[in-house]
Amino acid sequence: MPMSLGKQVFFAGVAASGSCAILYYLVQKMFSRASYYQLGLEQLHGHPEALEALGTPLNVHRLQLTDKYNFVDIAEAKLKIPVSGPKSEGHLYVSSSRDAPFKRWNLQEVFLELKDGQQIPLFKPSRDNDEVKKE
Repeated sequence: MPMSLGKQVFFAGVAASGSCAILYYLVQKMFSRASYYQLGLEQLHGHPEALEALGTPLNVHRLQLTDKYNFVDIAEAKLKIPVSGPKSEGHLYVSSSRDAPFKRWNLQEVFLELKDGQQIPLFKPSRDNDEVKKE
């Protein structure tokens, strides 16, 4: 017995919605495994002042893929990662770049912005020489 048009549209909608949800999940997973993402989180986990401001345990939330700040191309990556702890919440801003495709990502700047507007710099490259400066 053939299925009515209404049922076909309904099942097609369910299939499309499920496919979109799976795709969104896979993109989130891809970002969280990328080196530019991990390098930024390492700076956060190694910064006592930032950890004190947020409190521990630290929770890293999913990126808002629709946020215009989140941008990745072949040579540049900028992320706004939502983070929270028992004391406060905010966003970890990570800027990275690389010289050529398939080269290593280098952090340009990492800072934590708390919900009250306070900014805590976590990383900025030194301009005097090619050494990296941890703040």
